[in-house]
Amino acid sequence: MRHPSVCVIVPAKNEARNLPLVLNKIPGWVDEVILVDGNSEDDTIAVARKLRPDIKIVMQDRPGKGAALKCGFNATRADIIVMIDADGSMDPAEIPAFVGALLSGADFVKGSRFLQGGGTRDMEWYRRLGNWGFVKLVTWRFGGKFTDLCYGYIAFWRESLVRFSLENDDGFEIETSMNVQALQASLAISEVPSYEAPRAHGVSNLRTIPDGWRVLKTIVRLGFTPSAGRLRENVSIPMVRQRLSAMSTDIRDPRV
Repeated sequence: MRHPSVCVIVPAKNEARNLPLVLNKIPGWVDEVILVDGNSEDDTIAVARKLRPDIKIVMQDRPGKGAALKCGFNATRADIIVMIDADGSMDPAEIPAFVGALLSGADFVKGSRFLQGGGTRDMEWYRRLGNWGFVKLVTWRFGGKFTDLCYGYIAFWRESLVRFSLENDDGFEIETSMNVQALQASLAISEVPSYEAPRAHGVSNLRTIPDGWRVLKTIVRLGFTPSAGRLRENVSIPMVRQRLSAMSTDIRDPRV
């Protein structure tokens, strides 16, 4: 009998100045923190180890945020995975809301800046317009009721990874790909409000036009291919009720 273990994955490249705003705020009950380093040229790794001596450092094997996250996925055996950025824009204090939604029955939980209680101070009008257009396109093609699409604050049961085919998603499009494939695989999806602050220090690696084009191509590609869930239908995900019963998990646990 045990509580589900929780891992927080933080992809980072030259984020030494921002890491104190992230690693110091991760709840103490989190079992594992993995920093995936994208060949940083500053003191990112040294700062991470100083802030959290127990942190697990994984070196990224190829460029791109998606590639970094996949390295993190491969490095953990925790029951629950939480994805969070290293730039200080996402508040680690929101992690309990994501984990709580999983313990309440969701397979996949995504943050939304456009639900009541959420918000953003880091999105120009043209990015808002693009995100709105992508949400409408995904709703039309795949269904669902997403209010946000291109946002990387996500948590899910690790066993749900068998439902995703992420081989082609090495960039920022991985977030959209996971969201769409969760819909295709009929996972139990929940959105929770999340507030996005401006990047604290440094310059974002996001490139609006090229990365937006990658997101659009990903949506189109997934619209014409079977879901990973159907491709791997020999692999089953246990029912949430059975999973929680086996773990004897109480959603009122003070850890969440």
